Amino acid sequence: MTDNIPQEFESRLEEIKGRYPNANSAMMPALFLAQEHFGHISHDAITWVSERLGIAPVHVMEVASFYTMYYRKPVGRYHIQVCKTLSCALRGSRKIVESLKKRFGIEANEVTSDGMWSYEEVECLGSCGTAPMCEINDTYFENLSEERVEEIIKRIE
Repeated sequence: MTDNIPQEFESRLEEIKGRYPNANSAMMPALFLAQEHFGHISHDAITWVSERLGIAPVHVMEVASFYTMYYRKPVGRYHIQVCKTLSCALRGSRKIVESLKKRFGIEANEVTSDGMWSYEEVECLGSCGTAPMCEINDTYFENLSEERVEEIIKRIE
């Protein structure tokens, strides 16, 4: 399926590769590009990045599986990542996760039946001073409470 990639993605990858002296250095932005096209880092996404950069698939998978910003399976249109490390845990992130479970009727790492929402618990997102916090798609939300998360979700809806 990697030969059915739209030319736009092929061109964007070539432009990305041109920024780096070594193909290995383009791996992370290439993975973002693959995730944008495939929706998550699937076998086809790994293969596409591997073939285009000349890097063994196992090395691409090592990078993709290490970072939480690469989704290993499909996520909702709005994907919520709730920090679960110490600062956030001490300030109530577990309650936020429980409220998401109740609100959406799904477990972490599942997608709502309409495909709109998913959530997961992740390691530190680097905003310890404003705990608890979460990231929805690429936007941080800090100093959260269960009520504030509900307000944010309602605004998105």
